[in-house]
Amino acid sequence: MPAPISSMLRRLTHTIREFTIAQRTMAIIGFAVLALGIAALSFWATRPQLSPLFSGLSGTDANTLVEQLRTDGVQYEITGGGGTIMVPEESVYAERLKAAAAGLPSSSTGGYSLLDKMGVTASEFQQNVTYKRAIEGELAHTIEAMKGVKTASVQLAIPKDTVFVSEKTDPTASVFIATDNGVTLGDGQVQAIVHLTSSSIDGMKTSDVSVVDAQGHVLSATGVDVAGSGSKRASDYEERVRSSVQSMLDKVVGPGNATVVVAADMSQNSGQRTAETFTTPDGSPALSESAQNDGTGRTSGSNGSAGILGPDNIAVPSGTSAANPTAGTNTGATSVTKNNAINKVTEQTTIPAGSVTRQTVSVAVNKAVSGVDRANLISLVNAAAGIDATRGDSVAIEIVSFNQAGAADAAKAIAASEAATNADRTAGLIRSIVTALAIALPIIIALFLISRRFRSRSKEDRELQEMTELAELRAMMSDQTRPIALTAMEPPSALTYTQVPLIEPGDTERKRAEIDALAGNDPERTAEILRGLMDDRQPA
Repeated sequence: MPAPISSMLRRLTHTIREFTIAQRTMAIIGFAVLALGIAALSFWATRPQLSPLFSGLSGTDANTLVEQLRTDGVQYEITGGGGTIMVPEESVYAERLKAAAAGLPSSSTGGYSLLDKMGVTASEFQQNVTYKRAIEGELAHTIEAMKGVKTASVQLAIPKDTVFVSEKTDPTASVFIATDNGVTLGDGQVQAIVHLTSSSIDGMKTSDVSVVDAQGHVLSATGVDVAGSGSKRASDYEERVRSSVQSMLDKVVGPGNATVVVAADMSQNSGQRTAETFTTPDGSPALSESAQNDGTGRTSGSNGSAGILGPDNIAVPSGTSAANPTAGTNTGATSVTKNNAINKVTEQTTIPAGSVTRQTVSVAVNKAVSGVDRANLISLVNAAAGIDATRGDSVAIEIVSFNQAGAADAAKAIAASEAATNADRTAGLIRSIVTALAIALPIIIALFLISRRFRSRSKEDRELQEMTELAELRAMMSDQTRPIALTAMEPPSALTYTQVPLIEPGDTERKRAEIDALAGNDPERTAEILRGLMDDRQPA
């Protein structure tokens, strides 16, 4: 082992040995917390990312799949009340292929795979039932893939086509949904299920699909084009209008100075309306025109003659002469027939269920608010609520005195709620800080104690070195006062002297004792030596 590392280890061991019991305890706790933190971080960083292998499994299928995973040595985790198995992402597809080869999950509804098992000797009834089951299974699989849906079951009622019935009945569907714990399907998800089901069956409308959840609540009823019951649609519309009017009034009269109530009547019936309109274009020519004379007129002349006989004794009018220019004029009635162009407009309107037939808006304004114009408020409410007087909508606005006791209680409740929320937030922050300090404080204390011990040890080493140098200086000064024996007969090269042995630096206690003795016998000289030693250490 290299000398620097050995020296550092020896110093560390010596420092730890000189710790007190409290210091050793804190150091052990700090290192234990640090080791646990490193282990937890390593476990979290190296933990594989799990993905669902199968969801909505029965107990038998889940048990068989778990046995297969144990045989293959694949890590797994069971969630969703035992119906979902999670495995590492790199093992998902391999395990799915093995499960499919083993016919798992066996409780699957099959979907279109049921058609592969149907033989050529199946009757028409078997073919129809198998086809219906296949569609039901595919729809159930698709709905179960939605977020929050645990299991789904679809039942179809498809009428049989026949030529002996003049009126055909529309197909209907019922969907049963079981959601995960604590999950409630929203209106958008219910709408998606309804449209997905109705679009999969020929001739099925959205009003022919009913959706029911595991709690027995009707999410979408038959005969209704939108999800939810009529009362829910009405309440949603009322809340939307009330929020719009309330937001406007809060800015006009101030928050808390107005309250709004909206009541809406909605039609639950749907239908179609056809209207035809005829108009005459301006300036357009007639399509066709004809004139007809009835032949009842007579010919008149100056002599009053009725005419002459022609062939076959038929009287014919005589021609006109210069003497009687009006002779031979026909005075019969003439009728004219004209066929003019006409514009024809045919409109077909579909009336959906859920249309508003009438709504009323009631507004109460606090009398304490000054400068309130009732007429202006009526105009603003009419515009904000979309009031239609032709269908019987009405608005009532009254300026009354508000009961302040309820407002004070509400303000106290809101303040208490905010205080509780802030207290919970503060408590959570304090818990996080305490947890962080509990982990970091022992480590910081241990590091501080070790650092302090190293600093004190380094200081002792420096003091010991200075004392050693001081002792050596004292020995050198003592040597200067001792006589040196010389012999004149010997050459200068044979000069002999007596050497005083120096103090060994390894004996710390003896060095300290000698220095203490020197300082006690001659403190002035010791101070001068120390000042000289410090002057020598100053940089030039």
